[in-house]
Amino acid sequence: MTIRVVVAEDQSAVRAGLVLILRSAGGIEVVGEAADGEEAVRLARELRPDLVLMDVQMPRLDGVSATREVVGDGLADVLVLTTFDLDEYVFGALRAGAAGFLLKNAEAAELVEAVRTVARGEGLIAPAVTRRLIAEFAAPARPARQAAPPALETLTRREREVLSCLGAGLSNAEIAVRLDMAEATAKTHVSRLLSKLELRSRVQAAVLAQELGL
Repeated sequence: MTIRVVVAEDQSAVRAGLVLILRSAGGIEVVGEAADGEEAVRLARELRPDLVLMDVQMPRLDGVSATREVVGDGLADVLVLTTFDLDEYVFGALRAGAAGFLLKNAEAAELVEAVRTVARGEGLIAPAVTRRLIAEFAAPARPARQAAPPALETLTRREREVLSCLGAGLSNAEIAVRLDMAEATAKTHVSRLLSKLELRSRVQAAVLAQELGL
């Protein structure tokens, strides 16, 4: 199935490069290009792509705010682009519901794989980097651990184990291996716990798990 993508990047040369890479990959179609956050949201509403590749620092509407609108209205998944792996904009975007993030200096193959990964529902891109991001920004922001949300009590024992795995940055396949279950079962548990906890993405679940010390 073809993955339909909108590329949002204010630097025309960088945007052209991203579009070229994606259009050269099999199974990916770039259906729109945006030079700012407002245009990204507009295109997401009009075109309903599978994914928006979103730069965090853009004019008119920044990538964090644009991500919040796109994800909040259920228009598409968002893969965030950033120059630095520890950029506060990135954490804001993940809080806004982004499915993952990627550094701008990533190789072409990494970009293509990141798009495919997010499109198939695996939100944690580069787990080691994601764990570092969570450790740097989530923990200092909350000297005391966050109080557990009431909905946490509705999770089954298995769902709590899966939530803990998300906090460790594991993919569905890795969760399946660790908990000795089928990958499809792991994916189902992830979907259910996201619904119960009213979270927009598995990355938000990972942040929550870290903040709760699970």
